[in-house]
Formats: sequence, structure tokens, C-alpha cells
Amino acid sequence: MARYIPPEQNKAGQILDIAVVVVAIFVALWLPLKLGLAGAAKSIDPLDAKTWDALGQNATMASIWEKLGYTPETAHDIIQNRFHYIIDWPTLIIMAIVLIAYFVFLFRASDKEYREVINEKFDKK
Repeated sequence: MARYIPPEQNKAGQILDIAVVVVAIFVALWLPLKLGLAGAAKSIDPLDAKTWDALGQNATMASIWEKLGYTPETAHDIIQNRFHYIIDWPTLIIMAIVLIAYFVFLFRASDKEYREVINEKFDKK
């Protein structure tokens, strides 16, 4: 029985593959920041009365803020800067469909390649 020898990729192909992966990772991390999608749900909840009590800080917390050099007015934006978790259902559904379609494609392509290797190796039996 002949031993299976996978096809070899040349050095230029390997370098191209590495470059494509590095660019894809960079774009996947940088693009959401550039488009303003990262932290998009972050906003400051303004308060009319800027006191430690209105900011939900007790005496101990207020003393620590003051040791750090903050007043209720300067600490307001830091304390009230919150994430608002809102689910965008159409986007979530589209993302789920894309992921499911990708995995269906991946499994079908893998199954096809697996069957080709098995047939190549054991077809003569």
C-alpha cells in the first residue's frame, strides 16, 4: 500500500499565507475601532446634583476619591461612564446565520477532502 504524501506548498505560498493571516488579524482588530463599533454603547449618564451621595459613593469611597485628587465634579464623568448593553436583534440573527453557514461549509468541505484521502489510500482494496 502506498503511503499518502500530501502536496507540498512552496515558500512563496507559505509567506503569502502568513501575510494574509497577519493582515486579517490586524483588520479584524483595527476595523471595529476605526468604525466606532468598539465601545459604541458607552455613554455618560449625567446627574444634575454632582455630590458624592448622588454619585452613589459612601464616605469611605469619597475619601479615597479625594485622596486621588478628585472632586465630585471631576469624578462625575469617570463614575457615570457606563456600558449600556442593548442587543441589536437583526445584527445578532445575521451573525448567527453567517456563523452557521460557515460551519456547514467547513464540515462539507472537510468531509469531501476526508473522503478523497480515504479513497486515494484505500480505493484499491
